[in-house]
Amino acid sequence: MFCAKYRRKVLNEPIAARMKELVLAKQAEYGYTIMEMEIMPDHVHLLLDADPREGIIGIVAKIKGYTSHELRKEFPWLKKRLPTLWTRSKFISTVGSVTLDVVKQYIENQKGV
Repeated sequence: MFCAKYRRKVLNEPIAARMKELVLAKQAEYGYTIMEMEIMPDHVHLLLDADPREGIIGIVAKIKGYTSHELRKEFPWLKKRLPTLWTRSKFISTVGSVTLDVVKQYIENQKGV
């Protein structure tokens, strides 16, 4: 999970839809498979299966860097509103103590919260 800078609610529908396209397009190149993705107005939940040779922190950094660059290019008002699209922080956890289905259900249910 990672957040928009200042938790600004900038991930509206056209941006969220484009974000999904961008993340899905880089799966093979960056070494991950999206299992679940939910984009909220101010943050992003991703459940991904990553190539163990690629570090998950590096994969998330690539996703954040690529999407920030592309979205700010395609939606110039984002540059005016935020100095950077994403915060420097992120929450990363492995699925181990709970089942994969529980994590998927949690992410799917975020839209209703």
